[in-house]
Amino acid sequence: MITDAQPGGKAQAGRAPVGLAGMLRGRWETIHSGDVGSWPVLVGLAAIVVFFTTKNGNFFTAVNFDNLIVQMAGTAAIAIGVVFVLLIGEIDLSIGYVSGVAGVVVAELQLPGSGHQLPGLIAILLALVTGLLIGGFQGSFVALFGVPSFVVTLAGLIALQGVIIEALPQGVIVIQDNLINDVANYHFSQLGGWIIAIVLGGGYAVARVSNMVGRRRAGISLGAWWWQIGKVLAVIGIALAVVAITNHDRGVPFAGLLMAVLFIAASYLAGRTTFGRHVYAVGGNSEAARRAGINVARIRIVVFMISGLMAAVGGIIFSARLSSVDLNAGGGTILLDAIAAAVIGGVSLFGGRGQVKGALLGAALIATIANGIDLLGYSSAARFIVTGIILLAAVTLDTVSRRRLAASGR
Repeated sequence: MITDAQPGGKAQAGRAPVGLAGMLRGRWETIHSGDVGSWPVLVGLAAIVVFFTTKNGNFFTAVNFDNLIVQMAGTAAIAIGVVFVLLIGEIDLSIGYVSGVAGVVVAELQLPGSGHQLPGLIAILLALVTGLLIGGFQGSFVALFGVPSFVVTLAGLIALQGVIIEALPQGVIVIQDNLINDVANYHFSQLGGWIIAIVLGGGYAVARVSNMVGRRRAGISLGAWWWQIGKVLAVIGIALAVVAITNHDRGVPFAGLLMAVLFIAASYLAGRTTFGRHVYAVGGNSEAARRAGINVARIRIVVFMISGLMAAVGGIIFSARLSSVDLNAGGGTILLDAIAAAVIGGVSLFGGRGQVKGALLGAALIATIANGIDLLGYSSAARFIVTGIILLAAVTLDTVSRRRLAASGR
């Protein structure tokens, strides 16, 4: 079938045959060449949900779903920053303790009787600035002095752990500011939830239509119109389903909305801006990017600043969830979970390939495993083993995928 045919029966330049068979054939060819996209993690997530649902009746409930959203929000925020770092072929090992420092900053600045008690919003903004500056400082060593990011951020991990110990001589700070605690504990009313779903779903529909109009004007293939409409309806349906489920408990959590906003903003930055294209170019071949006129050093510094900022957001969410910070802030599995989330979500460790949605999918997978294992009463050992196996499988798939893509000339 030929769409938008021109006189003489020839298809317009950039147009391609559409239809279910053609789409399935094209998708199979893409997968066969090594580009599997997000399908493995989606299938894995669905299988894990089905498994835990059959094992424990409390897993697939509104209460647990609401808890799961808040549980994954901090990891997802940090993983979004990790995506940008991995896209340029670097690594950031300091993100866990950057998040811990941000939590300490926000807790210390709101502390009554400390002599510098600030409103919650100001404390949050200063914590975000702290993460941004730490990221920029570390990125400068990578970009300007050529020090390997592994070494720079490992040094940051060690130093920031010391900063947290020094900043908490009392061992713990209880967060009393309601605005800060609401970052992880506030839930919208039922009406507020429906408004959020309509705004997000409607915004996505407008963005897709605008994109389709732009592609059509440029003479680029739109694919099957019913597929484009189907994606819009699917997103709207998911948004409405999330609200319907959470409204059976406490309502849509603010952490969930924050996660959605961060995802949309980061996706736009990576996929729709010149900066985003430059990030992929640097990750694909930094020397070629430099010769093309891209300021590689600037891109690297900004990427590490994004990583520090997102780590600070995650730290604030973690602190708000517990309404306190202690000497363990930023420790535990935060670092490994965030990096694993991005990699499991399909972001390549070798740079230049992956999408921001991978952070969200990977964080959802890791949080689902942890949540389900806790409900079943298994030990934490089971969680670590399962997550490790999935991470190894994801990296193996990424390695094999890159080889197949190279062999197919993509």
